[in-house]
Amino acid sequence: MSTPLAPARPTRISLALRDSNTMLRRNLLHARRYPSLTLNLLLTPIILLLLFVYVFGDVMSAGIGGGGADRSEYIAYVVPGIVLMTIGGTVVGTAVSVSTDMTEGIIARFRTMAIHRGSVIIGHVVGSVLQSVMSVLLVGAVAVAIGFRSTDATALEWLAAFGLLAMVAMALTWIAVGMGMVSPNAEAASNNALPLIVLPLISSAFVPVDAMPGWFQPIAEYQPFTPAIETLRGLLLGTGIGDNWWLAVAWCLALSALGYFWSKAVFNRDPK
Repeated sequence: MSTPLAPARPTRISLALRDSNTMLRRNLLHARRYPSLTLNLLLTPIILLLLFVYVFGDVMSAGIGGGGADRSEYIAYVVPGIVLMTIGGTVVGTAVSVSTDMTEGIIARFRTMAIHRGSVIIGHVVGSVLQSVMSVLLVGAVAVAIGFRSTDATALEWLAAFGLLAMVAMALTWIAVGMGMVSPNAEAASNNALPLIVLPLISSAFVPVDAMPGWFQPIAEYQPFTPAIETLRGLLLGTGIGDNWWLAVAWCLALSALGYFWSKAVFNRDPK
């Protein structure tokens, strides 16, 4: 009589995936139960989009183009910047969520449980990226409703645009996770992550860098959002992107690496 085979023991990778999936569901459940923070952060780019299009659109388009007022041209110009600003606003909620976990004792509880150590961070990161994608889709729907069109972009350019958005979301999320971990409370985390909303305001999101004062141009040019916005704008409108694409990719990779190692070092630090 043959002896029944013992069930295969789960591997380290399968356990990590299982625990990360559990933490992802936990974070998505929290976002569903407490949507006020996400909605508040999402309203900011939508309000700015409507404000700049319907209040300043004619004037801004005339100033940028040097010709007559054409609101449709300014919609095409401003939407890519608003989309990336949406990601920056969404990850502020991630910083607050991570800080809440770090300061309210749940992390200490997780440390005593038989779960993969990195699954807590991975759950926050993947959940934030998914929320960023959903937020971008919502803002994009509003942009289309008010007149944004991307008729000249090819399918390959659309695919590249989606990949760029995913890279930006991943990079900003890792930075936000690090900010949340070093913040003493949720309010501090929100303040520490504020540059992720402010930087797009001083980039090429609303006006070209060449139209800014000379002393201010380096501030707008040498930051991560400007090459990402210019690349996304070129991809969505089917125009040239020049050297902006590799600058955007380099910024995303650098910020992702910085945020990852920063978050990992803080999370693995022994609690005081």
